[in-house]
Amino acid sequence: MPVGCGSHTARIIDRDGAVVANADVLLSVEWARVLDDISTAKILVQPDGDCCAQLARVRSWRHKLAIYRDGQPCWEGPILTPEWNADGTVEIQAADILAWLDRRVPHASIRFTGEELATIALWLIEDGFAPDDPGHSVEVIAPTRIRGDREYEKDVGQTGDHLRDLAETGLDYTAVGSKILLMPEEHCGRVGSLTDADFPDGLVIVEDGLALATRWVIHGKDDVKGEAGGIHPYYGLLERSVEETSVLDEASATLAARSRWRASSPAPVFIDSQQTTLSPEAAIDIPSLVPGWCVDVTTTATCRNISQSLKIVGMKVVEDADGERVTVQLTPAGA
Repeated sequence: MPVGCGSHTARIIDRDGAVVANADVLLSVEWARVLDDISTAKILVQPDGDCCAQLARVRSWRHKLAIYRDGQPCWEGPILTPEWNADGTVEIQAADILAWLDRRVPHASIRFTGEELATIALWLIEDGFAPDDPGHSVEVIAPTRIRGDREYEKDVGQTGDHLRDLAETGLDYTAVGSKILLMPEEHCGRVGSLTDADFPDGLVIVEDGLALATRWVIHGKDDVKGEAGGIHPYYGLLERSVEETSVLDEASATLAARSRWRASSPAPVFIDSQQTTLSPEAAIDIPSLVPGWCVDVTTTATCRNISQSLKIVGMKVVEDADGERVTVQLTPAGA
């Protein structure tokens, strides 16, 4: 189905797999995908018939929201905030499957030595879900080819935070429905191309000077330290220093510093189309808009011309009385 022409349905599913309610009269639906973090979704329902009684039974974390586009599953995750309004409508807000990992802790103490980052991430995810699995799968798109030392202590820290820390050192991840995708930071499988014609409402090109740093220092556990970058011939010296106690060896600390340095020097330039929508004629389809993949973009609509491959770091789909709107957020591949 072309961009902007989809139709959505939704249902509420119990943790045992039973359908609690079908959202038969959807007034609006919104869902997203993001890179290296948790995405959210929400629906506004006008209950019809006995649907009101069914929606009255909805409970946070016990039930999950599943959204379908043209009959195909596109998003799901635990319900966080159901709201029952005086006008009879019900609004349900949810987060994707990764939200459970923000409510899980390591269930065993473990130390990794010279291990592939994707393997470490896989352990974090599987350990997090092991005691109580809401239904998930993991796909490793490709190894990161980065190895390092990591240590996790039983019951210390949230698993989601550990996974986000790992993503600062050369790993990317995202959720698509109930599946979690793991990939190297430099992954850039191309899924299409876009031009100014595909952004009929215009777009904004932003240079993020606040993210610029020409030298990074990473402090790991004990006296472990890694660094990358230095005085830039154009920008001069802009330094950042952070602590990542899960990093146990200097090689990993150096790789972590290098990963942050590559993403912040030169100043990252973003194409932000979150305030505009993709044209229905855009040569790209919704299922392929997955964070971590890339689109080739050529734009001369602003004073800052760009023609390069850009990584998808976020996308959002909204359908309401005005139809379906699709927005994307793009950043230079490798950032």
